[in-house]
Amino acid sequence: MYAKIMVPVDLAHVDRLTKAIDTATDLAKRYQIPVCFVGVTPSAPSPVAHNPQEFARKLDAFAQAQGAEHGLDAGSAAYISDDPAVDLDRTLMDAIAEQGADLVVMASHIPGLPEYLFHSNAGHLAAHAKVSVFVVR
Repeated sequence: MYAKIMVPVDLAHVDRLTKAIDTATDLAKRYQIPVCFVGVTPSAPSPVAHNPQEFARKLDAFAQAQGAEHGLDAGSAAYISDDPAVDLDRTLMDAIAEQGADLVVMASHIPGLPEYLFHSNAGHLAAHAKVSVFVVR
């Protein structure tokens, strides 16, 4: 059915990703396919990590913990962006191609007034990606 699942994660808000991660890991186990947890970080220090190398280590530790907890093949890919708030959509689109993902499972939030002014990253991927995108609220 699918060959690889990509799950975008924000390490600063892991607590908000439970439903998306559960959905992705359930699909991965059901179809025996790998999951790649993808994160985007700035080159400057952030609340999550002092530098991109530390971010990559933390993301990999997160992916390995998820793989062990759910009994699946899990990896990670960290991407560096000068301005993740501006570049996130493009970076995630590039990650889909680079990681060979054919399904993206990502968390979203209940739309409200801000979505009329600013776009949703999940909505952008769902509208523009050439692969299936499963948006989990």
